[in-house]
Amino acid sequence: MIATPDDYSWFSRERFPELADAYCFTYVRGLTPEELVTRLGVRVEDCSRMTLDELIQYSYSRFDEREAFGAVAVGDWVLLVEPNGALGVTEKIIMPLSAGTRLVSHFYLEVKGMDYFHWLDDGKIRFEFQYQEGYSHWLEDGKIQLLFPHQEGYSEEMPDELAETMERIDSVYPPLADLYEGPAFLLAERLTGITMTPQLLEESTYLCGGVPRAR
Repeated sequence: MIATPDDYSWFSRERFPELADAYCFTYVRGLTPEELVTRLGVRVEDCSRMTLDELIQYSYSRFDEREAFGAVAVGDWVLLVEPNGALGVTEKIIMPLSAGTRLVSHFYLEVKGMDYFHWLDDGKIRFEFQYQEGYSHWLEDGKIQLLFPHQEGYSEEMPDELAETMERIDSVYPPLADLYEGPAFLLAERLTGITMTPQLLEESTYLCGGVPRAR
């Protein structure tokens, strides 16, 4: 049974006031948090264990200096949580991060109306979309069709692995639905087997660090 927007109503600014409007979630298969941190170029000994609230505070307190992240093991995957960050949708980061494995990420920035989604296998982009305010999509003949097709940065070919999920999303969600209100979570679940829940976010202890911001 496919989830509806109501199933993700918990992911709101009321419950997550400093996360829901600006976040990036990245899933990488087969790595430990320590291995993921190392691939990001950060020394494990420079990282700390934090709760979600501590990670959020750390992220905003160091925003001008670094992009903060928290990593936690979830089954055979590691989940990277970024409050107000975008490492998981930065190609020069995720290409090497996905080497030899699968990476799935989704990003939302409310203030700019941006919804991004990436799926990579071993450094190859299998599917991505990068929507900004005023641009959206619908499904037709297994392809993503754009309201503004002259814009670049969209992957229009629909992989077979996602076609059924996108068809179901298209039948349940209202036209032009915001991706962060459910569809991105559903696509991530289809590709990773991980269901995002408030308990997963709130009850995890994260290995936290930061990547220096480019100047």
